[in-house]
Amino acid sequence: MSETLHFVEHRLQEIALCWMATLYIIRIWWFTRFKASNERQSPTGKGTVKPTASIIYSLANIAMPWGMESTRQRWFMYLQFVVFHLGAAGAIGLSFIIPYAPQLLESQGSVIIFRLIIGGGFVVGTMRIIHRISNRYMRAISTPDDYFSLFLLTVFFFFAFLAVPNDLSKGETIMMTYFCLTAFFLVYVPFSKISHYLYYPFTRYYLGRTMGRRGVFPLTQSSTTK
Repeated sequence: MSETLHFVEHRLQEIALCWMATLYIIRIWWFTRFKASNERQSPTGKGTVKPTASIIYSLANIAMPWGMESTRQRWFMYLQFVVFHLGAAGAIGLSFIIPYAPQLLESQGSVIIFRLIIGGGFVVGTMRIIHRISNRYMRAISTPDDYFSLFLLTVFFFFAFLAVPNDLSKGETIMMTYFCLTAFFLVYVPFSKISHYLYYPFTRYYLGRTMGRRGVFPLTQSSTTK
């Protein structure tokens, strides 16, 4: 391994991670400066006494496709969502495994699993790019950041897929490109729509508390079948 690749795999990633962590800490601090307004509606549900169940239900909504009509009726879109985000987790996790735990990739089975997960994310990313460009409704609501973030992630998946075996016998180009993309990804994410996951626990917490107070969350079986 060259000194340049070692720097890109270690120091550059550490600098990018510190950058992202610093911006996230500042953003979370900014969130906590604002308190949610008082609920104006009179309490109508058990959440007024024990809001914990409604808050947990709201936070876990992402793993309950039956809880929303859109995902119940369009299960294929939810499947794409799962595959895409698993691919993102695999590609990001790989950037830690290669420099710090490369032995995990010595098994052929591990390589196949990572390639299936990341490859699935790449396929879905490509499908989403085509859909966003070809569908006039998606074009109407898309911003330059929507296109760039989606394209960036899809290219990131592609090079992560190639980097999985952690094989430098054919040169360092693929590995260098993958880790440079990872560093750019970490620096850019706090300013892009990709950082939406940072908002998730805040928004779902307040939504769960509010809907619990109104007697809506957790949803009953009858309410999900209407």
